[in-house]
Amino acid sequence: MELLRLLEGIRSPFLDILISLITSLGEEAVGIVILGAVFWCISKRTAYGIGIAYFISGLAVQGLKICFRIDRPWIADPTLTPVVSAMEKATGYSFPSGHTQSAVALYGSLGVRIKHKSVRAICFLIAVLVAFSRLYLGVHTPLDVVVALLISFLLVFLTWRFLTFDTVDRKRDLIVSLAMALCAVAMILIAMALYLNATIEHSYAADSLKAAGAGAGFAAGMYIERIYIDFSVKTKNLFWQVLKFVIGIIGVLAIKEGLKLLIGIGLTADIFRYFLMLIWVTVLFPLIIKRFFAVRSDNRSVM
Repeated sequence: MELLRLLEGIRSPFLDILISLITSLGEEAVGIVILGAVFWCISKRTAYGIGIAYFISGLAVQGLKICFRIDRPWIADPTLTPVVSAMEKATGYSFPSGHTQSAVALYGSLGVRIKHKSVRAICFLIAVLVAFSRLYLGVHTPLDVVVALLISFLLVFLTWRFLTFDTVDRKRDLIVSLAMALCAVAMILIAMALYLNATIEHSYAADSLKAAGAGAGFAAGMYIERIYIDFSVKTKNLFWQVLKFVIGIIGVLAIKEGLKLLIGIGLTADIFRYFLMLIWVTVLFPLIIKRFFAVRSDNRSVM
C-alpha cells in the first residue's frame, strides 16, 4: 500500500490523462481489435498463439478473482484514493489484475513473435506500462499486478514454445481446443455455483462468465477454422484489407451490443454473446472472407 500512496502523491491532471490512455491499451475492446486485425489480415498462426495465451490467462485470472475475492485497494484501505475516471472500469475483484493479464498476453505474444528488435521492445514496454498504470491509478496492488504478470508471461512462453503450430493435425488440434473448452466450462460451473449460493455478486460472476464464453468460442472456432475452413489472409491490396477489417469489427460490435436487444442481458446471455463474438471472429467471418475476399491464383480478388 505504501507504493500506492507514493504514486498517489505524484499524480497530476496531465499524468492522470496520459496513464489512463496507457491503461486503455489493456482493455477488452483493444484486445479484440488487435486479435481480429492479426487473424483476418496478417497471420493466422500468430493470432492463434495470441488467442491461446490471451484466453487461457484470462480464465486463470478470472478464476483466481472469484476464488480469493480480494477487494480493491480503496475498499481494503479507505485512506487510499484512486483516480476517479479509472474506477468505472475497475470491475470485479482486485486480485489478480485483469488489465495486466490482457496486456501481457496480447503484447507479450506479439513481442515473442516479432523479429524486429525495436518493435519487439515496444510490445514488451506497452505490457509493462499497462501493469504500472494499474498501480498509478490506484485500482490494483503490487501483488495483483505481479501475479498477473507471472501468469501471463508464463502462458505466453508456453504457448509460443509448445502450442503454436504451422501444420494442421486433427488429433493434436482437437486436444488443444478441448482442453481450452474444458477450462471455460469449469469456469462457468464455478462462477455459477458461487453466484447461486450468494458468495459472489452478479457483476463479479458476469466478468468470469464473459471470459468463459469468449474462451469457449475461441476454442471451438480455432478447431473449426483450422480443419474445415482454412481461409487465406491475403487480399488484392491494402484497400481490401482495410475493408475486410472494418466489416469484421462491425460484426463484433453488432454481436456484442446489438444482440442485447434480441436476447436481453443476464449471465446466460453474457456467455452466449461472448461465445458468438469469437465464433464470428474465427468461423463466420472467415467464411465470408473465403467467399468474397479470397485471392485467385491469378492474383485477382473475387470481389
